[in-house]
Amino acid sequence: MNEEIAKKIQARVAEQQESIVKFLREIVAIPSMDSQIGPVGERIAKEMRGLGYDEVRFDKMGNILGRIGDGPKSIVMDSHIDTVGIGNPDEWGWDPFTGKVEDGVLYARGACDEKGSTPGMVYGLAIARDLGLLEGWTAYYFGNMEEWCDGIAPNTFVEVDPKVKPDFVVIGEPTRMQVYRGHKGRVEMEVVSKGRSAHAASNHLGDNALYKLLPVLAGIRDLEPKLGDHPFLGHGKITASDLHVKTPSINAVPDEAILFVDRRLTFGEDKEKAIQQVRDLIPAEFRETVSVEEMFYDTPSYTGFVFPVDKYFPAWALEDEHPLVQAGQQARRLIGLGDSPSGKWNFSTNGIYWAGKAGIPSIGFGPGDEVTAHTTNDSVSLSEVVKATEFYAILPALLKGG
Repeated sequence: MNEEIAKKIQARVAEQQESIVKFLREIVAIPSMDSQIGPVGERIAKEMRGLGYDEVRFDKMGNILGRIGDGPKSIVMDSHIDTVGIGNPDEWGWDPFTGKVEDGVLYARGACDEKGSTPGMVYGLAIARDLGLLEGWTAYYFGNMEEWCDGIAPNTFVEVDPKVKPDFVVIGEPTRMQVYRGHKGRVEMEVVSKGRSAHAASNHLGDNALYKLLPVLAGIRDLEPKLGDHPFLGHGKITASDLHVKTPSINAVPDEAILFVDRRLTFGEDKEKAIQQVRDLIPAEFRETVSVEEMFYDTPSYTGFVFPVDKYFPAWALEDEHPLVQAGQQARRLIGLGDSPSGKWNFSTNGIYWAGKAGIPSIGFGPGDEVTAHTTNDSVSLSEVVKATEFYAILPALLKGG
């Protein structure tokens, strides 16, 4: 029976292949940097309305929602539709939004991370409905903001609008068409050093806030080998990622310096321990003027909506034997992808909320390879984009007993 379903899905996808690719080309052509997803959300909304979704709307934060069905079980197809910026335009050999297609691969900002999964999710759910595979389900496509604060969009989905805690989530971040089941967590910190300003010509009268961070920087550089490890998620990571200095002028002793730290957490590590590890790097003589704090996100979305959250994102992983992971693997086989071990992302995704905080079973499946994300080679195979549609369409039918 499942083989018959797969064949029917594949026939429908083949019929709509041109529309799926056209849809992707059009959404990557719409800039959506700095969480400004309104215009690309409108384009996605138009496609969902054309496919006959039961409900299409923006939520309070400004994410785009599409719903099919109103059954007792619910599943969310999650893809973030914001992107990072393009950096120096001269480093691109083509227009980063119009993109280019070469050897069947689309090169454009957001092609891999993560607009590449949107067409398959949007079309896949409509195909599943047309074939009667969503009976008993409420299925959502959720196009959201993620780049500047992982998990904030699904947090609002569950707690604010539409206030739904789904039974299952599929995250469309690139997985090379494999089933992913977890990744490391993260805590973002700032090390704030206070000093006293003075004219650079009389620097002996000042207290240089920047110099106090030198031993902390050296300690961070050397700390990583001492961090935790896990057989599946791997080794903890720590990076000094940015430095802001406040000074009256470039001819003055700076009176404040802020060092930003990205700490990737594996299983067995928590944020309190991670923060304390950095505090321990501060020399005793500076501990009254240098502090370490967890960062906080309260930036308004483009709609003006504010959802304050700590910038702590827990590690998560499903067991390989979990019904959702197994359904994902079965879906891969049924659409002709063959066997492949489940994997994990190296970077962070919205799974930090869905699975890490809310405990909702989640997997990742998407076209593309994360190594091209955020680069001028941001790209996705168009055949993978089309093939992923088959996966998203068949998966709910394989979860009926889940």
